[in-house]
Amino acid sequence: MTAEFAHKSVLLKECIDGLNIKSDGTYVDGTLGGAGHSSEILKRLGKKGLLVGIDQDAEAIAVASKRLEEVETEGSFKVVKTNFVNLIEACKECDVTEANGILLDLGVSSYQFDNGDRGFSYRFDAPLDMRMDRTSNGITALDVINKYDTKDLIRIIRDYGEEKWAVRIVKMIDTARKDKPIETTFQLVDIIKAAIPAAARRDGGHPAKRTFQAIRIEVNQELQVLEKALDDAIKILAPGGRLCVITFHSLEDRIVKQCFKKAENPCECPKDFPVCVCGKKSLGRNLTSKPIVSTGTELEENSRAHSAKLRIFERRE
Repeated sequence: MTAEFAHKSVLLKECIDGLNIKSDGTYVDGTLGGAGHSSEILKRLGKKGLLVGIDQDAEAIAVASKRLEEVETEGSFKVVKTNFVNLIEACKECDVTEANGILLDLGVSSYQFDNGDRGFSYRFDAPLDMRMDRTSNGITALDVINKYDTKDLIRIIRDYGEEKWAVRIVKMIDTARKDKPIETTFQLVDIIKAAIPAAARRDGGHPAKRTFQAIRIEVNQELQVLEKALDDAIKILAPGGRLCVITFHSLEDRIVKQCFKKAENPCECPKDFPVCVCGKKSLGRNLTSKPIVSTGTELEENSRAHSAKLRIFERRE
């Protein structure tokens, strides 16, 4: 089954406003996806303006490139196939040394969820894959489920999925995989359903949601990648440039919040020191003491918007 790349961009207006786009600026979309955000950025660019789009999914790049070509604009764009952890290298490839704005829309696109071949969704029976870059030789969900030891599996499902039934789920996974490999999403879903008590399954959405999230995060090393990408993004922001980050679960949001806090106040001196002696200076300011969230019509029209949070950092002039 193949889905159309009909991804609805979350917090679109808020992101565009947050980037404070200048017509002659350089902007980087580190999670190009279906080019929903990028198209709106490109529309606002003049002859000297440049958009750099980054994505590790070849299917996303093909669709996004076509859509960007159809945008009426005087600006130009370049697309690079890589993970946004390589943001600085991707920018160098496009002769960009600093950016006026950077956007990261984290998580999995609607297309990836709705494409049954990818193994991201518990709604379709598919091989356990979950790689965002299917050309990579990295681990798959199949490897995680069948080869990781029980302690690591419990840690991943408990910490990345915030799943309180992690121990029960892993015990049942371990029993099942000793009989034969767990190869498909529906096999895994059945195991998860059997592990979670019936009363608990009635609350909090699909019982497999948290485990699937956890496995996907592990396969793509999403949290480790995010920490480095945020640091690098702030480094290459031009003075007055802005970094906008949309997160979809508390683990991501916590990392972004802590990164912005550290960049705003990196001083390591004891609190009782009258003056700073460590020499570490603020890189800018966090413009969102509380994250921006979706409201009204967007919540009604887009289910992904319910968990979305936008934080914005501005580089010091």
